[in-house]
Parts: sequence; structure tokens; C-alpha cells
Amino acid sequence: MENVAKGSFDEILVDDGFFILKIQNDTREPKEIEREIDSSHIQFHFCLKGRSKFNFNQGNYHLEVTEENSLLLYNTQKDLPLHLMVYPNSWLLSVVMTIRMFHSLFSKEADYIPFLSSDNKEKKYYAQEMVSPAIAVVLSQLMNYNLHPSVKQLYVKGKVYELVSLYFNKTEEADLEQCPYLADEDNVRRIKMAKEIMISRMVEPPTLTELSEEIGLSLRKLKEGFKQIYGDSVYGFLFDYKMEYARKMLETGKHNVNEVGLKVGYSTASHFIASFKKKYGTTPKKYLTSNA
Repeated sequence: MENVAKGSFDEILVDDGFFILKIQNDTREPKEIEREIDSSHIQFHFCLKGRSKFNFNQGNYHLEVTEENSLLLYNTQKDLPLHLMVYPNSWLLSVVMTIRMFHSLFSKEADYIPFLSSDNKEKKYYAQEMVSPAIAVVLSQLMNYNLHPSVKQLYVKGKVYELVSLYFNKTEEADLEQCPYLADEDNVRRIKMAKEIMISRMVEPPTLTELSEEIGLSLRKLKEGFKQIYGDSVYGFLFDYKMEYARKMLETGKHNVNEVGLKVGYSTASHFIASFKKKYGTTPKKYLTSNA
């Protein structure tokens, strides 16, 4: 990774191929931050206050992260350099590490981390989530510590690992009944079956009640289990899948917008265009032009 940076921020090396960026804009003007980050890295961005906007593809596509929210970026196919607009009175903390190192942290649990599953490891994965109270405490500690230089490195390292573990602690607020649930192979198999059913029938997907009856799980276990394994609700997952499928169809250049919309279950082009814009921040036509 090229160490080319523009804008003011504090970069702290945690380990080989693993660093954090502390970005604070306490001025009244927006600040632009740039940093080269290649496709061998995974990025976690946490907004402590204010808001920041991530620009991609020469500004044709953007994602915004607001106060007490986080953004995860992962794409093995394409470099995602940091091109960030930090608005006035905004603080951001970013954790960046190599995917190889990240895999080593979760080697045994890889199947339960959505973007490490065999289905997703070659895809891009963007996720936006609210920051939990526990994560907010660690973020504050990372931004505001006052330590002797001899222990600073150790402290930061410990806190960053704590931050990543809390980020993936999806059962933090769940009742105890759910804990053994994930380990139940039969239930996991049924949840995976639910995913395959939704994908195979994405044009006319079943209702959640119909789906739960078909896979033989209660509605509650279907909802909770799906969220735990795939990191999203059933229909949230299906929406992302449809948009990714549509994007790939458009990129082949063999289908027009109407055809693609029908293929992923939209009866009108306008509805499909609105959904595509919601996901990618641009219309299908503009997306194709920017990728030409």
C-alpha cells in the first residue's frame, strides 16, 4: 500500500498491515482527507460526532456516515482509496487492516461472518450500522487517551482489538436462549435454505410467514438467525442481492434497464431505478456511463 496522504489526520500503526486513523475537524470549514488504500485491506470507519462523506469512482458514487454510525468497506476486486469529506465539528476514527490479518482473527468463525463466507469472499461488502454504547466508550478512549509513550502502543493495540470484537458481537443484546442457537447445525442449515429460497425466487419472493413454514422454523428464529448469520434482515439481504445482481447484468452491456429491472422483480423501470439509486447513489444509466 502506497503511503500517500493528503489532509490532516493522525495515523497510528497498530501492527504490520494494521493501522488506525484519527480524524478530527474542529474548524468551521469542511476538510478533505485522502489516503491510498488498496484492495488487500478491509476498512472500518466510526463517526463519533458530526458527519463525513466517502467519495468513490471520481466522486460519481458516495456513502455518508453520520454521528454514532459506522461504515465497513471491503472489496477484493477493486482498490478503495480514502477520499473523504469531513464536515465541520466532526470526528472520525478509522481502522484499516489487511484482509489476510482479518481472516486470521476469525479463522474458526469465518462462516458466521457474512463477508468471509464462501458465497461472499470474492464480492464487495459495504455495511452501515449504528454504534453500540460499548463501542462508543472504546472510541472515546481511543480518541482521548493521555498515556506515557512507553505504553501507548500496547494500549492502542488492545483497544483496537476490543473495538473489532465488539463490532462483531451481534448477540450483545440478545437473550441467552439465542446463544446456543447459532451452534445448532440443523437451524443453521434451515437458515441457509431460507437464503437460497429467497435468491431463487427473488422475482416473487415468499412472505416471511411462508418462508418460515417452508423451512420449518418459527418466524422469530428465522428473523433472529438470518440476522446473526448474514448480518441483515431477510428482505434487507434480498434487496442487496438483487441490486448486486442487477449491477452485474448492466455491466455485461447485453440488457437494457427495463430488462434488468424485470429480471430482479421490478414491474416498472421507475421503481427499479429508484431502488438502484438508493443502493448505489446513482441511476443505472449514470452508473454505466461512469464505468464505461
